Amino acid sequence: MTGYADQPWLRFFTEEQRADTDYPPSVLEAFLAHAARNPGSRALAYFDGALTYGELDSLSDGLARDFAGRGFAPGDRLAVMLQNVPQFVIALLAAWKAGGAVIPVNPMYKQHELAHILADAGAAALVCSESAWQSYVRGTAAASPVRITYTACERDLQTRDDPRVLTAGRAPAADAADVLAAARASAGERPAVPLPAACDTALISYTSGTSGRPKGALNTHGNLSFNAHRQVRVQALPEDAVVFALAPLFHITGMVCQLSAALAGGHTLALAYRFEPGVVLDAFREHRPTYTVGPATAFMALLARPDATAEDFASFRLISSGGAPLPPAVVESFRARAGGLYLANGYCLTECSAPCASVPPGHEAPVDPASGTLAVGVPGPGTMVRILDDTGAEVPFGHSGEIAVRGPMVVPGYWNQPDASEAALPDGELRTGDIGFMDPDGWLYVVDRKKDMINASGFKVWPREVEDVLYTHPAVREAAVVGVPDAYRGESVKAYVSLRPGAAAEPAELVAYCRERLAAYKYPRQVDILGELPKTATGKILRRELKATAG
Repeated sequence: MTGYADQPWLRFFTEEQRADTDYPPSVLEAFLAHAARNPGSRALAYFDGALTYGELDSLSDGLARDFAGRGFAPGDRLAVMLQNVPQFVIALLAAWKAGGAVIPVNPMYKQHELAHILADAGAAALVCSESAWQSYVRGTAAASPVRITYTACERDLQTRDDPRVLTAGRAPAADAADVLAAARASAGERPAVPLPAACDTALISYTSGTSGRPKGALNTHGNLSFNAHRQVRVQALPEDAVVFALAPLFHITGMVCQLSAALAGGHTLALAYRFEPGVVLDAFREHRPTYTVGPATAFMALLARPDATAEDFASFRLISSGGAPLPPAVVESFRARAGGLYLANGYCLTECSAPCASVPPGHEAPVDPASGTLAVGVPGPGTMVRILDDTGAEVPFGHSGEIAVRGPMVVPGYWNQPDASEAALPDGELRTGDIGFMDPDGWLYVVDRKKDMINASGFKVWPREVEDVLYTHPAVREAAVVGVPDAYRGESVKAYVSLRPGAAAEPAELVAYCRERLAAYKYPRQVDILGELPKTATGKILRRELKATAG
């Protein structure tokens, strides 16, 4: 009888794709090899600007030297809080060249969210936008372990200044160095630091855990290199391919499937600051991308544009969706509008350094006839996926249980959280907390989440984090937050509250209160005020009852 150990999914791959291949211990090493071999090839495209591999190598060398000159030492951590701009890539490579690790930070984070990450990771250095620095990051950094600060302006390295996304003017700071100026001023050989080993930490990628506080997944250089080179090998993109950064680079999907894969393959990475449908379509027309990946919400927004045509997508060889559930209807709508182009599903996790299952090129994901769920793909070569029951035993094909993943892309643990690491990664196998099943051919279906995590447009939201903000409102007595179906975001945040005796508050007031204190994807779009929230006999609020009645 066939079981998971037989890896039936391998039949979807060619012998070449299945073969064990050597890959560099780090994406940095692959980048350096390509920069030495083809320094004049284009590495980054940003509106009407570009950097070659040689220029990107030189600038990141200079910034690495500046890091070292300011006291950034091997093993230190650099927080990068930027949108999809060239300075993100320059800072990332510079930190790796200086022997450090990078903490990708969502630039939508508010003060208390950023403060937790800087403190928890012990960040020694920080790069953020000029506008964020002037707004609130300066004060947050001053109260953190950060001792080295840089700013970047999104208007640099291009001249188009598209007002649809580039809204901030120049606001240089006297108390923070400019990334580009520092890189250019310190041009020369990179610091005499050994190249990272596969086991060295490349990223501390913050995700949310069962306690509700974000925890840092330790993505090693080997984790990133394996998945980046697997992307290059399985997709078989030509070296002159253009990878469009639709997903944000601070997200693990954008970091690995776009940035790392592009550098590993010697491709061009096209950037457009942040997602805006009209800007993205213009970039498609200008740069003629070969590949991109993003959440279903992004493709729905592109389809909603009346000026979108099949010709806008004609250059693509492959487009993937990851980070949020992909409804089958969106696949078919996209196919109809994009000239027959298939939108391939995928299953990405921070702890798996992005993809651990995807739709192989040349195939289409089936839809489960019983539930209508679209398969997220099949595990790739070198990846083992099993479905387990509550005791940790395998369940047969077709039966639901917790998805468990093992392979070279799985992180070794969480930053400074040995108990959480042991619980999530027994014997190095990731217990994802997601519920799913696999059919006998190896197609994986994700049907639910074991935890209460909310997935809004590919961003994960822990209910307790929102509840903690609501509890700071003087009128709120009790709060419970759940995810509710949302045709656009996949899920959106809904809050239920009861008020203190004699207090008054309107739903719109509570929404605005959270909006001021949380990233845009986290604040509740709906608030219901109830006289009493349902509870267990011990007084624990029953989120599941609220979720069952949520509209």
